[in-house]
Amino acid sequence: MNPISNTAYYCCGIRMEDAKKTHSVCNDDYAARFMDERGRKIFEPFKSEKLPNISNITRCRLIDDYLRTELTKNNNVHIITIGAGFDTRPYRLAGGSWIEIDEPQIISYKNDRLPLAECPNPLTRIAIDFANETLASKLEPVDRTQPTVFVIEGVLMYLEADAIEMTINTIQQKFPQHLLYCDLMTKNFFKKFAQSVHAKLVAAGGTFTTRPEHPEAIFMQHGYELAGRTPMFERAKELGILWDEVRIPKFVSDLLLKVFMKDLAGYAVYRFHFDNEKPLTSGDSE
Repeated sequence: MNPISNTAYYCCGIRMEDAKKTHSVCNDDYAARFMDERGRKIFEPFKSEKLPNISNITRCRLIDDYLRTELTKNNNVHIITIGAGFDTRPYRLAGGSWIEIDEPQIISYKNDRLPLAECPNPLTRIAIDFANETLASKLEPVDRTQPTVFVIEGVLMYLEADAIEMTINTIQQKFPQHLLYCDLMTKNFFKKFAQSVHAKLVAAGGTFTTRPEHPEAIFMQHGYELAGRTPMFERAKELGILWDEVRIPKFVSDLLLKVFMKDLAGYAVYRFHFDNEKPLTSGDSE
């Protein structure tokens, strides 16, 4: 792989630009630390991708807010981010015990640019060579006595179905009770709204796999309960991002969402719940 994932620079660059604004969506003041000369050069072609960038920063904010809710319920919750990239939530959110898992080059670069000692919350970074090491081996020593939340953000669209299934099986075997937050994109959304940004991602070294019609199906088939789903553009309208970024008035965005709701709703943040230790009820089969 590249010394530092190019797609990580793309997402980080969006948060860096957002942090400069008066009405920042995510207030990620740490993002700029990672954007060296190489990172800024990689990010430059993506600056013109207004709608994809809006969905990206909205995705970040959505997961931020969901995790804040979880931390309000239990300040000791474990939050494990797989494919963490340049995520900075352990530094920006209050509470929790955090684990970041990613390639050795990413982890080394993060440790240099944003040291663990600066984090106000307990944080562990785990390096994994995804091509030659197993996620199961990296999760083995992780404490399982506290409620656990997994975050897989901006990753699954790059994985084939068998790799997603392997990840699901590993998580479920190691953590029979957990929440999972992830973003999923439908085939229709990809065809209608993501072609331009995908061409730039391909040029930067990243390629989406074939998008299914119902990307949530693989999770439901493995016993997850769908506990929530929020489309990016619906939340972007609520936050006023569509007006701030592309000057789409509320009545126009309402109309667009009404007319294209099914298509625009094809990219969303999902909240899945898994409980393999829930006792059977009288209506359950033996």
